[in-house]
Amino acid sequence: MDSAHTISGSAGVADGKAWFPQDRFGMFIHFGLYALAARHEWVQHREEISPENYRKYFENFDPDLYDPKEWARRAREAGMKYVVLTAKHHEGFCLWDSKFTDYKATNTPYGKDLLTAYVEAFRAEGLKVGFYYSLIDWHHPQFPIDGIHPLRNHPDAIEMNKSRDVRHYAEYMRNQVTELLTGFGEISVIWFDFSYPNREYRGMPGKGRNDWESEELIGLVRKLQPNIIVGDRLDLPTDGNFPKDLATPEQYTPRVAPTINGQPVRWEVCHTLSGSWGYHRDEGTWKDEGQLINILVDTVALGGNLLMNVGPTARGTFDARANKALATYGEWMDVNSRSIYGAGPSEFKAPNGTKFTQKGNRLYLHLQNWPFRHVHIEGLGRKVKYAQFLHDASEIHWLDPDAEVDSNIGVAVGDGILTLELPVLKPDVVSPVVELILKD
Repeated sequence: MDSAHTISGSAGVADGKAWFPQDRFGMFIHFGLYALAARHEWVQHREEISPENYRKYFENFDPDLYDPKEWARRAREAGMKYVVLTAKHHEGFCLWDSKFTDYKATNTPYGKDLLTAYVEAFRAEGLKVGFYYSLIDWHHPQFPIDGIHPLRNHPDAIEMNKSRDVRHYAEYMRNQVTELLTGFGEISVIWFDFSYPNREYRGMPGKGRNDWESEELIGLVRKLQPNIIVGDRLDLPTDGNFPKDLATPEQYTPRVAPTINGQPVRWEVCHTLSGSWGYHRDEGTWKDEGQLINILVDTVALGGNLLMNVGPTARGTFDARANKALATYGEWMDVNSRSIYGAGPSEFKAPNGTKFTQKGNRLYLHLQNWPFRHVHIEGLGRKVKYAQFLHDASEIHWLDPDAEVDSNIGVAVGDGILTLELPVLKPDVVSPVVELILKD
């Protein structure tokens, strides 16, 4: 158990969340009407599309190839252990048959609730299930227009806000969150996204905890699902009354592990396979194999989890680029997963071009940049009893730590240095891993 568990509340709640640092790797899924536009999930904001003009996507939403069993199988085969799906994104469209709106999947040509099948399919594959719920709603008539609303530049925006009451919207959110947390069994994670209290635009303020009524909302969540892990984007104070479940860095790997008031915190970095969360037909910055694997390694080496996103097409499928990326994870995790699951930071310093993860007396050296023949590791001389590549369990030798200089190759060894001897040619594995079994 890593130090992040100190941020949990009671022992019972801590136990209910202990799975998180064991699993380490999850799938984010952004799916909504924006998949039809196929040019970023913020397309309504970016192009300032009015709710009336955006309605064409609602009227044509029909993911006839939606097969959550296929999604779940690909997630499991990629090595992912949990999943978070956008039940409602900023556009306000709901994937379930909510009683509190007509703007939902059951009223589209598709005509069915998507969440029940999603929950059942992922649970059947052994994955824990989570929901993303946007605090923002560009469709709701009581959501005040602000600097990120599609109508922000409408000439009558300020006048239109006079008939909008965010308190009614906050009540709407609590009603919908109640549906999500009572109608689908145990939910392991809920992501609320996001707060922006300091973003004033044309005299229209941003929104934060006072607008969301965040204290009441999180109290409701805790009551309905005591063991749930809640994301940190409700703009709650960090004074101790609202202990943070989960810090959520986005689209970058922190230099050091996040802390709250100087104390360790459970954290999870979220990334995309490309430059968009929702399906983007023409987006070209897809990550290569090395980037995909190293994002996972870098995160676990700092003690965090990775939530990697897939944006399904409007027909409800993962496209070929996404499937290729998931296969990259699957092939690597098939032989290297024990350096990830339940692993975390190490006290030992990894050499340049490498990262360490550790689990008990197993120290994992991730060779992100392939060296020429030797890797020199300070502080490990005489502490290792066996070394092998993780992908095939082939033995790796090291130089005699008692020799001041190895006479055969002229390498200075020295006390306290572990010098591994590696093959000149890199094994056919993305980011090979050396498993070092430490002495008791």
